Amino acid sequence: MRVFVADHPLITHKLTVLRDKNTPSPVFRLLVEELVTLLAYEATRDVSVEKFGIETPVTATVGVKLSRPRPIIVPILRAGLGMLEGIVKLLPTAEVGFLGIKRNEETLEPFTYANRLPEDLSGRQVYIIDPMLATGGTLIDSINYVFERGAKDVTCICLIGAPEGVAAVEKRFGDRDVKIVLGALDSHLNEKGYIVPGLGDAGDRLFGTAD
Repeated sequence: MRVFVADHPLITHKLTVLRDKNTPSPVFRLLVEELVTLLAYEATRDVSVEKFGIETPVTATVGVKLSRPRPIIVPILRAGLGMLEGIVKLLPTAEVGFLGIKRNEETLEPFTYANRLPEDLSGRQVYIIDPMLATGGTLIDSINYVFERGAKDVTCICLIGAPEGVAAVEKRFGDRDVKIVLGALDSHLNEKGYIVPGLGDAGDRLFGTAD
């Protein structure tokens, strides 16, 4: 497993505004989309391509295009939906599937309540998007879900993560082809399983349901 934590002033700046509790939902949504696009450049560094011949106005040359089978993007409902547009801009031909995984607020254990994915993911590169990597339970379930269906490798894009969540995913998939791309690695989880300093509930803030 590989972990990449972005170290770029633009990403840090946008995350700072994102964390601010006074940032309104429309601005929050725009920042999430911009951050995902920035993080997706690193996340897609190993995307599979094949050579492709073209004619420029000057001469014939060889470039590359995305290989088949096409990659598949998997937002984790509901907060992952707010990240979708940011990565689709870079991978417009990718397929999109959905997983609904919710965390029990008492036990902190995840459970799956929705699935819109192909049954056969053999040879597919999968990009899982979820704003927060907290305890790691949701991400572990998601990664396991796509590997069981034959996925070739998995890249996870999260805006922020906690060391506990990263450690949990690494313990489960340390020897698998898994990459985690984070905008920032925060300090720790509090007693309620929230990332500190974090940014609160990403879903509530994305869709305007926060108090």
